[in-house]
Amino acid sequence: MRCYIIARSVSIVAVIALLSFSLAGCSGNAPSGQTGGASVVKIGADLPVSGGDASDGVPTANGVKLAVIDANKRNLIPGYTIVASVVDDAVNGVHNPSQGAKNIQSFASDSAVLGVVGPFNSNVAKAEIPLSNSLGIALISPANTNPDLTKGPLAQQLRTTNPNDITYFRVCTTDDIQGPAGADYAAQVVKLKRAYILDDNETYGKGVADQWAAQFQKDGGTALGHDHITKGQQDFHALLTRAASLNPDVVFYGGTTSTGGGLVRKQMADAGIGSIAYFGADGVRNDQFLTDAGSAADDSYATVATVNAAKIPAAQTFLKEYQAQFNVPVGSYSANGYVAAMTIIEAVAAAMKGAGGSLPTRAQVLDQLRSGKVHHSVIGDFSFDKNGDTTNKIISIYGVQNGGWVFLSQRNYAR
Repeated sequence: MRCYIIARSVSIVAVIALLSFSLAGCSGNAPSGQTGGASVVKIGADLPVSGGDASDGVPTANGVKLAVIDANKRNLIPGYTIVASVVDDAVNGVHNPSQGAKNIQSFASDSAVLGVVGPFNSNVAKAEIPLSNSLGIALISPANTNPDLTKGPLAQQLRTTNPNDITYFRVCTTDDIQGPAGADYAAQVVKLKRAYILDDNETYGKGVADQWAAQFQKDGGTALGHDHITKGQQDFHALLTRAASLNPDVVFYGGTTSTGGGLVRKQMADAGIGSIAYFGADGVRNDQFLTDAGSAADDSYATVATVNAAKIPAAQTFLKEYQAQFNVPVGSYSANGYVAAMTIIEAVAAAMKGAGGSLPTRAQVLDQLRSGKVHHSVIGDFSFDKNGDTTNKIISIYGVQNGGWVFLSQRNYAR
């Protein structure tokens, strides 16, 4: 028996969408740890599954669900049915840190939840990591890329309750790699020289823009200007008119599609710079960007802070199963969602074995995640370092051609 609880709100009276696979009889109203009389282990997932970020969040959530399907088929946690509990951290169509924090508190109050996949956005992670740390629940992000979440004094400040205990991990690499990789491609491959930089002034967007701009200048390019938009802004004509007066050959946008990435590209044409290149990072590498940018989308480029699963032999079964299950293309972080969920499930299984077959505590699950063991996954072999970061440091490059995203190249920065 397999069931998926997909909550669009974090309240106790959440609307629960229940999808049953193979056998009927799953009950969303069962007490914690029980579903229809069967023992349950829940894998939480906090992702933006509505609004402008949904074209990233939903495919990532699908990866989590597929991991649960596979784990139940393989009976990875004997005697227990694994349930994926996916909640939305978007409010009014945009990822929301306060909502993410509420979601983590809700998961922590449910004893059946032994780990959480998410979040997708780095500013949401800033709100969730302190709670993960104080509540002692594992949080594995498939897509957060801001370096300050795990490294340096700012990361330490997020762990004030238990400063020496890592509870937050990620299976993607970070913007101190992603930003420079995109700048290298712009300067060395596309041969661009003069950049105007714009960002959404959020944790992720400003961070990746700063990293991109610094490397672009190291590569011999010129940063003509660097501006920040305001929250909720949708009209960028004044900024882009200023950009046009600087005569750039590329505009870089640090941010997500939901904070304006596609609209910036679309409005560049009104400012007379619609024919120049546009660069962004993984926040715009999604279908919503194509919709928002419309006919102006071509000649846009984006990095993604993980491997293209289609290029990994170990991922071929995953890709076939994903297509069969959901009948839609994988997203940038679908495989990462799968891996994050499977890593939690495997940690639960290992901790259970160490506990003599008893269901482990969250602390025992965290001990497994901190062990430094090598994980053999559909995105390649990796382990978590002392900060909780993956040792797998691959950046993929995509470009828009004829209105669609096309994979261009990837590079392993761990070598």
